[in-house]
Amino acid sequence: MGKTIAEKILSTHAGKDLRAGDFAVCKVDFTFGQDGTSAIIIDRIKELGAEKLRAKFCMVIDHSAPSPSEGVSRVHKKMRIFSRDYEAALYDIGCGVCHQVIPESGDILPGELVLGADSHTCTYGALGVFATGVGSTDLAITLAAGKNWFKVPETIKIIVSGKVPKGVFAKDIILHIIGDVKADGATYSAVEFCGPAIGNLDMDGRFTISNMAVEMGAKAGFMPVDKKTLEWLKPRIAKNRKIKKIEADSDAVYAKVLKYDISKLKPQVACPHAVDNVRSADSLKNVNINEAYLGTCTNGRLADLKVAAGILKSRKVHKGVRFIIAPASKTIFLEALNSGIIDVFVKAGAVVVPAGCGPCVGTHQGVPADGEIVISSANRNFKGRMGNPDAFIYLGSPATVCASAIEGKIADPRKYL
Repeated sequence: MGKTIAEKILSTHAGKDLRAGDFAVCKVDFTFGQDGTSAIIIDRIKELGAEKLRAKFCMVIDHSAPSPSEGVSRVHKKMRIFSRDYEAALYDIGCGVCHQVIPESGDILPGELVLGADSHTCTYGALGVFATGVGSTDLAITLAAGKNWFKVPETIKIIVSGKVPKGVFAKDIILHIIGDVKADGATYSAVEFCGPAIGNLDMDGRFTISNMAVEMGAKAGFMPVDKKTLEWLKPRIAKNRKIKKIEADSDAVYAKVLKYDISKLKPQVACPHAVDNVRSADSLKNVNINEAYLGTCTNGRLADLKVAAGILKSRKVHKGVRFIIAPASKTIFLEALNSGIIDVFVKAGAVVVPAGCGPCVGTHQGVPADGEIVISSANRNFKGRMGNPDAFIYLGSPATVCASAIEGKIADPRKYL
């Protein structure tokens, strides 16, 4: 009987044969924390008396970057000191969002096991990595021991077929799937995304879908490791590192197999206050907005910014809308700057902020007022997600967000493409 990707990776890291439902202690290849979780990691490491770290570790200052308060500044200082004392890598303010800078760094490869103190660690499944989020204490234990315990998840196989329609992007595909599967439909499962429509996506689109696997409860979300994956990785990794292709066996056993034909899919929007509350954008045309936000670990990549710039060129942001844009990393920021994309945004009336997470998690740089309505390219729209529980957040693709910023209300982007 064959194995799924999750079963293969965890078996390799446990040093024994594992199947869904088994428990095992596995060696971990890479770990990280961000400024919302690293302070507790640091405290626990010291409580454990660990004099050295037994797993590769980095920290990213992205959730509140630059610091918006005295308390956050103390956390950032704590991280900088720990990085120096324990010789751990640190991505400081302006470097970008953890889920972009870590893949860009070339530190993770297909078939590896990664733990992050952030729920969207599943993003790295786009590279064929078993990557999942854990709490800060679990992360600290992993750093002290070099390993942790795992329950091997069952796997759901999702096959996506059909030609992607005009105006539909990876974000629309995953919102449609989550709307069907529901927020708890894949709880503690791994998800393997495959099929012709997935194969045709660029890597930025694959990161988007893997990123949101957790929004249906999944432990990890895998993409195919194919020619596109290898081409994306090669310029980013050290020459002495070898890429091992990882794929499920043809006779692997799945908890369920779901099929989606997206040939007739329309642009999708998740409505307040749940990611699985999904409707088509054209059914929400009477919803006025106060703020639009383009960025995040879901949709702040170069392909996303290019789509938005194409729509916004020679147009203006609606006078009643604040349009905030945050590239996902410094590298992306520079590429957007050099290609004229940032110029388009600024001239249209958008505000470009440093690469980071601030508006998405509601720490600063765009907290909405009571009763205000926001359309965002982020991955969550729970009450309080952007810093105000009395605001209303809708989620859409970069194209939908940009079209809405132009019109001052939720808009179908197809007319602009």
